[in-house]
Amino acid sequence: MARVLGDGLAPGAFEPDRDLADDYGLTSMKKVMFLMAACDDAGVALESFTEPDVAAMRTLRDVTSALARHAGAVAR
Repeated sequence: MARVLGDGLAPGAFEPDRDLADDYGLTSMKKVMFLMAACDDAGVALESFTEPDVAAMRTLRDVTSALARHAGAVAR
């Protein structure tokens, strides 16, 4: 996420339960860019998520939980 925001925050500075948009200023476009990178890193197709799924990903914990569910399905 630090790469996408590009505002000098270190990767360790992000709190898992803070709101990505409200607390970190993640715009819709940057959220998609972040999710694309996260999906690539996790080996999960972005197409695995519906629009409501993406809308529900408001925190890093939401994102990692969603990725973990799909990564587990891919590994099976």
